Amino acid sequence: MRFLLLLRRLRSLCVKELLIIFKDPANRLVLIIPVVIQSFIFGYAATYDLNFVPYVLCDQSRSTLSRDLAARLDGSEKFSRQATLDSTAEAEAWIYDGKALLAIQIGSDFADRILSGQNADIQVILDGRNSTTASIAQGYVSQIVESWNAAHGRKSPVTIRMRAWFNPQLETRWNIMPGMLASLSIIQIMLLAALSVAREREQGTFDQMLVTPLSPWEILIGKAIPPIAVGLAQAALILLVCLFWFHIPFAGSYVDLFVSLGVFTLSCAGLGLCVSAISLNMQQALVYCFVTLLPMILLSGLATPVSAMPQALQIATYANPLRFALVCVRSVYLEGATLIDIAPNFVPMLAVAAVTLPLAGWLFRNRLN
Repeated sequence: MRFLLLLRRLRSLCVKELLIIFKDPANRLVLIIPVVIQSFIFGYAATYDLNFVPYVLCDQSRSTLSRDLAARLDGSEKFSRQATLDSTAEAEAWIYDGKALLAIQIGSDFADRILSGQNADIQVILDGRNSTTASIAQGYVSQIVESWNAAHGRKSPVTIRMRAWFNPQLETRWNIMPGMLASLSIIQIMLLAALSVAREREQGTFDQMLVTPLSPWEILIGKAIPPIAVGLAQAALILLVCLFWFHIPFAGSYVDLFVSLGVFTLSCAGLGLCVSAISLNMQQALVYCFVTLLPMILLSGLATPVSAMPQALQIATYANPLRFALVCVRSVYLEGATLIDIAPNFVPMLAVAAVTLPLAGWLFRNRLN
C-alpha cells in the first residue's frame, strides 16, 4: 500500500508538471516546431572541417617505393600513423574503436607492378560514420598520391581504390542526423528541467511543495520524469525524420537505441535539475542553461572529433554525457552495435547522473531563497 501511495503521489506530480509544460499553446509549438526545423537545417546545411587524420598502414610490399609513399603521408601535416599492421583484418578494430579514420593497404606486388610499367593499386578503407571527415581525408590521400606520381613520372602510376565502412556513399547527413537524436534532446531536457524548480521558486509555490507529504526524493523524481519523457518523444520524432524523410538506413535495434538515450536523458535531467535548484528565477535558469549547453555541444565531438582537441579538453569531455551519447547513438544507428558493445559508454553517463541527481535533491531542501 505504501508503494502504491508513492506511485500515486509521483503520478500526480508528473501530471502537474506535464500540464504546466503543455497548457500554454506557445510551449507546445516550442517543443515541436524547433526540433523539426533544426533537424532539416542540420540535415541540409551543416558541414565539418578536418585538421588531423589518424591512420594505420598495412605495407605488404615492404619495398623502397612503398616506404617512400608512406613517408609522404607521414611527412604531411595532417596525417598521423597510429600503427603499422600485418593485414587489413587488424585494421577493423582500429577503425571500429575510432582510433583511426582510415587504413591504407599496399599490396605485395606494388613495387613489381610499378617497375614493370603497370598500374599499381593501393586500397584505402575509410570510416564512413563521419562522412565529411572521411571525404576530406580521401581528398588528402588523393593529393599525396598524385604528387607522388608526379615525382616518379608517368611510368609509375598509382591508383586508389576507396572503400567506406558504415556509410558507403559518404553522405554527410548520415553522420549528422543520428547525432541530432542526442544533441537536440539535451537542449529541451535541460531547459525543461532547469525551468521546473525555478518557475516554482519565482511563483512562490516551491516552499509550499516542500511542506507537503512529498519527500525531496519524490519531488526530484516527479520533476525528472516529464523532461525525460519529452526528450525521448523528441528523439523519436527526429528518428522518424531520419528514417522517412532522409532515408538513412537504421542498422541496429530500436530497443538498444532508446535504452542508451534513456541513460543519457537521465544524466541530462540531473544537470538541468541542479541548474534549476541553484537558480532563484527563470531568467537565471535560462542563462545558466545556455552557458552550460554551449561548451557541452562543442566538446561532444559533434562538430570536431574529440581526438583532434587538446589533451586537456579531451580529459574534460569525460564529464560531458553528450560525448558518450553520440558514440552510442551513432554506433547503434550506423553500425548495428548492441548494448554489450556500447555498455562502456554508459559508465560516465551514469556517473554524471549519480552525482547530479542526489546533489539536486540536496539543493531542493537546503538552497536558500
